[in-house]
Amino acid sequence: MKTGFLSGSRTRTALLALLVGAMTFGATLTIAAQSTPATEAVATETAEPATEVATAATTEATSETTTPEATAVPAEVAADTADAAVAEPAPAEPAAAPAPVADKGDTAWILVCSALVIFMTLPGLALFYGGLVRSKNVLSILMQCLVVFSLVAVLWVTYGYSLAFTENNAFIGGGARLFGEGLNGAMAATFTKGVYIPELAFFVFQGAFACITCALIIGAFAERVKFAGLLVFTVIWFTFAYAPMAHMVWFFPGPDAFTGTDAVDGVLAKSGFLWAKGALDFAGGTVVHINAAIAGLVGAYVIGPRLGYRREAIRPHNLTQTMVGASILWFGWFGFNAGSALEANGVAALAFANTFLATAAAVLSWSAVEWLARGKPSMLGGASGAVAGLVAITPAAGLVGLMGALAIGAIAGVVCFWGVTGLKKLLRADDSLDVFGVHGVGGIAGALLTGVFAAPSLGGAGIWDYVTETALADYSIGAQVWIQLQGVLVTVALSGVVSFVAFTLVKYTIGLRVNEDAEREGLDIASHGEAAYES
Repeated sequence: MKTGFLSGSRTRTALLALLVGAMTFGATLTIAAQSTPATEAVATETAEPATEVATAATTEATSETTTPEATAVPAEVAADTADAAVAEPAPAEPAAAPAPVADKGDTAWILVCSALVIFMTLPGLALFYGGLVRSKNVLSILMQCLVVFSLVAVLWVTYGYSLAFTENNAFIGGGARLFGEGLNGAMAATFTKGVYIPELAFFVFQGAFACITCALIIGAFAERVKFAGLLVFTVIWFTFAYAPMAHMVWFFPGPDAFTGTDAVDGVLAKSGFLWAKGALDFAGGTVVHINAAIAGLVGAYVIGPRLGYRREAIRPHNLTQTMVGASILWFGWFGFNAGSALEANGVAALAFANTFLATAAAVLSWSAVEWLARGKPSMLGGASGAVAGLVAITPAAGLVGLMGALAIGAIAGVVCFWGVTGLKKLLRADDSLDVFGVHGVGGIAGALLTGVFAAPSLGGAGIWDYVTETALADYSIGAQVWIQLQGVLVTVALSGVVSFVAFTLVKYTIGLRVNEDAEREGLDIASHGEAAYES
């Protein structure tokens, strides 16, 4: 079966040209669209314990200035006074405000969390996915995780970070940080006024998020995707789906921009589209999980099912490896969620505790439902339940109370079990490693449930007012769930359209799927010329 009209050396030449062209186009696009100076401030991710729109809850105090009445002065006295005034030195100009200084504790915390998120992908996700495929394809999965991660890291510093986290408009950032310009020595705001970390630390932390998001997608069409096609798709999807979503959900000019009630409208006008609407996403329910899951589902449809799907048994080759990978994911996820507080404080502790509890609850609920439905709880089910809980608590981690986290985890275990069984049959897509069933269903459930359990009446943190630096008194569960749903719909629409266009372009240029002989032989040998195990 032919996979495209290019092959051999021509495929490699076309791939190199497309990669270079896409990177150049991304950089050129940001420069052309940029409407603010290159020195504009770079903002940080959203989400103080009860983050979002700072509402004009208070009235800024104003001071009145009174002018004394004029008094008649003798001419001689006036002349002497004038001479003295001329002789006196000019008053000194007010001292400039001190430059922001990074908090050492917060900086250390974010650097550690960045390393934990990297550890989630390499080796966590690679091992988790690797154990789920057949033995003839395990190295291909490991290689895809490694190279996609590395490719996105390079794209991140080239133009991705600038598109996501600099000011331009509500949907995409500008060019202030192209090729990492200005990062070294710059400070990034956290979610507390006057508290900063080095922007390089924030850059690496968010870069690790971008890398694992793109790597998550590959599980949906494992065991048949063409390696070159995957890389070109990654460049396109990262540029036109991930970066805009990160900007829309997480970008705002920082808490210090909220100087008073009169500044709120101006700050919101500079913020990302969904952030300004009030969507709550503490660590990436929409940006990471729903975004990647929709891309994976579209890919499964466009690429088509594996040979023998629904006609022969296609079983995981090493569930021990999958268990190790799931455990590493859980460990690294503490950095993923707790690090999203951007400070080593009580919010980080809450996110840490919620990640601990929601995951455990999801393992129990998935195992219980599977036990009832199939007669036995499986190791694969327990590991999948853990990931489901981690996914669902991600948008809520620093925003809900402990009981809310338990509820979200328990619900996620049940709905994600349905996602990989009943819903998967309805969708009729060969989502090889259940990316949509776990990350899509779990991400949507978590995003919506965040709107419920963030309510102060249910132990949540509510909505944070950056002007008064307190949580707003009023919280409507119905209104917030509607805002959350809007965030989900925007993510589904953007990722779905970009993914379909990207997969279609790749399919009809360099090819998206290996031929049947290569698929039967296994991608380890066919694509990479090596085998994981000796025969």
